[in-house]
Amino acid sequence: MSYFRKNIEMMSGYTPGEQPQDGIYIKLNTNENPYPPSPKVLNAIKNAVSDSLRLYPDPVATQARQKVAEVLGTKPEYVMAGNGSDDLLSIIIRSFAGPCDKVIFPYPSYMLYKTLAELQDGDACAIDFTEDYTLPEDFIVKGARVTFIANPNSPSGTMIPPDDISKIALKIDGVLVVDEAYADFADDNCLRLVEKHDNILILRTLSKSYSLAGIRLGFCIAQEHLIQGMMKVKDSYNVDRLSIAAVVAALDDQKSMKAHVEKIKETRLHLKRTLQEMGFFVYPSQTNFVLARCMKGVSAHTLYQTLKSRKILVRYFNLRRLDDCLRITIGTREEIDALLKLLKELVSDSHSKVVHTC
Repeated sequence: MSYFRKNIEMMSGYTPGEQPQDGIYIKLNTNENPYPPSPKVLNAIKNAVSDSLRLYPDPVATQARQKVAEVLGTKPEYVMAGNGSDDLLSIIIRSFAGPCDKVIFPYPSYMLYKTLAELQDGDACAIDFTEDYTLPEDFIVKGARVTFIANPNSPSGTMIPPDDISKIALKIDGVLVVDEAYADFADDNCLRLVEKHDNILILRTLSKSYSLAGIRLGFCIAQEHLIQGMMKVKDSYNVDRLSIAAVVAALDDQKSMKAHVEKIKETRLHLKRTLQEMGFFVYPSQTNFVLARCMKGVSAHTLYQTLKSRKILVRYFNLRRLDDCLRITIGTREEIDALLKLLKELVSDSHSKVVHTC
């Protein structure tokens, strides 16, 4: 006998990337930043470790919201903080979608969208991207309560132009959630659309560009009526004191963040060009990772397993349209060169075996 709701019993749940508990790995599988957070963040956290930890944090993270508004050029009333952007995604789905409501998202994309829709017993509708990761004409679904678009997309790294996002917002019935976790690595973003559309919610995180995946702090930017409604749904104290101190300090050091982003973009270009020279197809990336499709005769799963056995982790998805690909996080130049050296050996061995068989 099961005590779970039927939809919970039937769903598979979201599977995060591997976090090894033993051994030393070159970790290129979960899109973490290879560089340390700003020294200002570490000092702010140390200063926040005081007698004040006995007190609850500010329930609406006022300091963090004010700093986000200052840096992004918006109003604090347009900002909501969360325990990572995943917390905000959960708040959004609980705010706007219920049982049987349609929740739309492209495929392949961030699979948590499907999980969240299933948690609400909603109608999770995955609509295939075209081959070049643009949105198809039938992406607009009548009556959809929530439409999710990761932009830039994960795992492809590709981006939909803001003008196209704006057109979608005009056509849909419900809210449009633009998940911009990787926006700081991209050439453009959709923040300016918030003033134009009262149904757009933009999500950002400090996990990627600010090197704070371990802190869990994200924020949503939307018009005030949406923020006020979602405040009813969030946990009473969803952001702790240390996270609030960290986000204020991190956002106060734009120089450090931008320097690391530029390093990552340079290494991304190096990785892309070298993979292409080896015969991989690499999708155009606006993120801190690349999606590389293996050439004929080379198994992505075998490459993934062999790399793992040699203490290098990349992401493999045993899913339709992705099972011949590897998603590779941009590490340091040294880490990427170690990966490329091993990949060249493995690909050369694979080609030799094919030729020998023929």
